[in-house]
Amino acid sequence: MGQSGVYAEEGPVRMVEVSPFWIDRGEVTNAAFATFVTATGYVTVAEKPVDPDIFQVPAEQIPPDMLKPGSAVFTKPSRASNRYSDWWAYVPGASWRRPYGPTGAEYRPNEPVVHLAYADMAAFAKWRGGRIPTEAEWEFAAKAGQPDYIAQPAEANSWQGVFPVANEKTDDFEGLAPVGCFAPNALGLYDMVGNAWEMTSDFYAPGHDPARPTRDPKGPSENDAYDPGNPGMPSRVIKGGSYLCAPNYCRRYRPAARTGRDSGMGASNVGFRLVYDTAEAARGA
Repeated sequence: MGQSGVYAEEGPVRMVEVSPFWIDRGEVTNAAFATFVTATGYVTVAEKPVDPDIFQVPAEQIPPDMLKPGSAVFTKPSRASNRYSDWWAYVPGASWRRPYGPTGAEYRPNEPVVHLAYADMAAFAKWRGGRIPTEAEWEFAAKAGQPDYIAQPAEANSWQGVFPVANEKTDDFEGLAPVGCFAPNALGLYDMVGNAWEMTSDFYAPGHDPARPTRDPKGPSENDAYDPGNPGMPSRVIKGGSYLCAPNYCRRYRPAARTGRDSGMGASNVGFRLVYDTAEAARGA
């Protein structure tokens, strides 16, 4: 588990074991999530007004749009920049139904569902009879017994060109791709790297703690979670990179790649898939 020589938070490398599990071949699609919503009437976090208490500042200091239902959307900037704020924006009205905002196109049924908070994913998982994978389970399935690599893979939906201004689209996609349109890995699993980052159930801290158990390891407790990029909030580990990963900026189109993600808010490049503890649950899904 882990990889050396790329990003410090991916180490130290250590040998771990995971108990048997079943895993979805592809990311959860908009069509699958729509079936869940139709059956249950579920309303996602991005479709509800924002609780002002999460900002931990006086209400009058919060921009009004930040309290409206919405989510984080990537928009390609007009010029090169290293500032997140130049290509990420909180867009009122963005949700899984309208991934690009209220004036954008509706969701495409065969693409990964995005703009979900962890609570939304967990609700879907419970309804489907599965669960969100641990980081170790996810990485085991993504590696599929193959050696580590660093180079940008040809068979993955990622960013070709100079991020964030020039996407050459040599993989034929500028944004999300339909689930399963690239070749699977050695275990027959699609889009384990690229397309959409995938949520895990583990809380995030930089690096792998060698003191943790080697059998079915999990991340730190919620109280011990720490994300330098999001201080004060207990992030969870996301894996595999996305369509925004490029060699000049984000070489995270690899099974060992990991970063933290605020689990209370969705984004236009974060999705998930499920794992199951029994064959019966997997077949039922």
